[in-house]
Amino acid sequence: MDLFDRAAGSNLPATADAEPEAVLEGTLERVVFAGKDGTFSVVRLRVEGVTELATVVGALPGLPEGARLRVRGHYEENPRFGRQLKMSGFTELAPETLEGIRRYLGSGLVKGIGKEMASRIVDRFGMLTLEILDKEPYRIGEVQGIGPSRAQSFRKAWLDQKGVRDVMVFLQGHGVSPAFAARIYKRYGAAAEARVRENPYRLAFDVWGIGFLSADRLALSLGLARDSEVRIEAGLRHVLDEGGGGGHVFLPRTELERIAAERLEVDEALVHPAIDRLATLGAVAVEAMAEHGEVVYEKGLFQAERAVAEALVALHQAPARVRMTGDALAAVARYESAAGIALANAQRDGILRAISDKVVVITGGPGVGKTTIVRGVVQLCKAAGLEVALAAPTGRAAKRLSEATGLPALTLHRLLEWRPVESSFARNADNPIPADLLVVDEASMLDVRLAADLCSAISLGTRLVLVGDVDQLPSVGPGSVLADIINSAVVPTVRLTEIFRQAARSLIVTNAHRINGGEMPELGAAVAPGEVDERDFFFLEEENASKAAEVVRDLVVTRLPRKYGLSPAQIQVLVPMHRGDLGAARINQLLQDALTAGAAEIRRGERVFRVGDRVMQIRNDYDKDVFNGDIGHAVSIVDDELRVLFEGREVGYENDELDQLTLAYAATVHKSQGSEYPAVVVPVHTQHFVMLQRNLLYTAVTRGKKLVVLVGTKRALSLAVRNDRAGSRNTRLAERLRQFEQRGLPAQVATDVATEPA
Repeated sequence: MDLFDRAAGSNLPATADAEPEAVLEGTLERVVFAGKDGTFSVVRLRVEGVTELATVVGALPGLPEGARLRVRGHYEENPRFGRQLKMSGFTELAPETLEGIRRYLGSGLVKGIGKEMASRIVDRFGMLTLEILDKEPYRIGEVQGIGPSRAQSFRKAWLDQKGVRDVMVFLQGHGVSPAFAARIYKRYGAAAEARVRENPYRLAFDVWGIGFLSADRLALSLGLARDSEVRIEAGLRHVLDEGGGGGHVFLPRTELERIAAERLEVDEALVHPAIDRLATLGAVAVEAMAEHGEVVYEKGLFQAERAVAEALVALHQAPARVRMTGDALAAVARYESAAGIALANAQRDGILRAISDKVVVITGGPGVGKTTIVRGVVQLCKAAGLEVALAAPTGRAAKRLSEATGLPALTLHRLLEWRPVESSFARNADNPIPADLLVVDEASMLDVRLAADLCSAISLGTRLVLVGDVDQLPSVGPGSVLADIINSAVVPTVRLTEIFRQAARSLIVTNAHRINGGEMPELGAAVAPGEVDERDFFFLEEENASKAAEVVRDLVVTRLPRKYGLSPAQIQVLVPMHRGDLGAARINQLLQDALTAGAAEIRRGERVFRVGDRVMQIRNDYDKDVFNGDIGHAVSIVDDELRVLFEGREVGYENDELDQLTLAYAATVHKSQGSEYPAVVVPVHTQHFVMLQRNLLYTAVTRGKKLVVLVGTKRALSLAVRNDRAGSRNTRLAERLRQFEQRGLPAQVATDVATEPA
């Protein structure tokens, strides 16, 4: 029969060193768990001649109890569930007995067909039942008790189920894993095979988790030529996307052509016209630059960069909707008196600029008084009757901003009111943010896309104050928005450099500034690996990377809690990279084994999460209202759902959603932006050679609020401090800001208010 006699497994050969796959053949006795998207299931398989049921985990979408299967995979030992076969592929076999067919049909596979109706169907057609249903489904009407309407409903349901299985067979037959095959079917439905055959590369852009390389393997398996136009165009888009992942908003055309030709192993002459075709289709934008010649943007990034420049210049040149009047200096003096503080000149200038200019940047390192300026600006504007809005890119940063000002602060996504169904923000040019003053903290985290969405939602009458440390790592996404705004010299910028006396007593603050200035931090007397002194910043030397990882574990689990009264939950390990003995993956495993061994756990492929684990969201999930980089704690497992607490709000993850999470005892420095922790432990080792950069070390150190511990070698520390050649990003925002500044805007009428309430 056509449905059952084709294999539904990968056709990729096993590597010579790989352990041979185990093969089981039997009847699907029970579905223990089946995820909503079909990418993960746990089933029990009855194998002939074996008393105990075999446990199989993997993607088995839509397969009912009673189905006969041949599954392939490798055995693994699960601490909670015992021995199980992790499936790499499967073949669905035809039931061999009448009883098997009855069970297969009566398992709930087709809506409306229960055990009794399944028996009638098998009584009518016998061993030919499944073949007739596949090839002549209209004959279901021959069965007693099935009228025309019910027969039509049955035919549709059966063909839908057959479509799922046929798509799975097709995809897995070309090397697509069962889990990804399920995602592809969920995205395209019954049209999946036609869509994939037409253009396999669409998977890289339409289906989360499938990249260009996977789509390319599938395309070549389907017989697409290496030099086909569709392959070259997809390869170009992939290289541009990689550039965006590295922070670039565009790539020089010659560089793009060279990289794409090398990756695709095609003649560079074939790549040049492909860029022109993509530009004609509107997928990319091509611009001429004096410095780079022609440059190529992904179209969305091109539009975002222009939108940010135009919006900021328009906002800067337009008059405020509400103008502050009266003696501003006197108002600031009264604020100082009421707050019991004496502002530095730079702080006073920052407050005055923020209440007089339309767009202002406040930047500086730790301990220089950025928060004091923000508090002063907010209090003066509130006293004058202005509507104030406060926001930051992350929940933790928004919480700190709220604590500093005493007013509510939102994440940017909540401020802009994301609507998952429309995949857009409710706040935009037609529905702007209702505020006379908008303060955005941690502005160094703004990438060009989010900045464009933010700027489009700010009306011309609103004041905008951007606050951030421009010397930190730039945004994870493409662009260098804060640095470009400052470098353009279009927007007034207050750069704070003076460290205040109280902050200067902290080695964290003084060493952060030393590192930023290219000087080695003050380490004081050497500290033995088994000791910790009373300072808030110290260094533990360990040449051996594997032993250094164990030192990090011991610091988090026992030594710092014992010495400083901290709980492990208050200590964050920040690493330069994922891989290696001192990478995030290794340290997370060490800490999970030490902190949550024996706790209730849930497994998703290689990922294991236990109650008590610190976890991080690794992609935006607008439905759950959690975003890439958010950190939470696993608090319970209920009905195979992991419950995670994020900033006081509990969010549930079913098993097939666990690939959105990763352990977060250790996180990369990039992921820590916008967050502060009571204590941070930072491995600094030559194993991280390629990532040892001044701004990365500076960012890591400034994440610690009360305690910073460096573990590693002085040589690595010196390399990081000396290396200020952080990779520059290809952007034109600063240039566009200067260009658009010349345009000007028509005058508008502003409403005057006093700097003091009436």
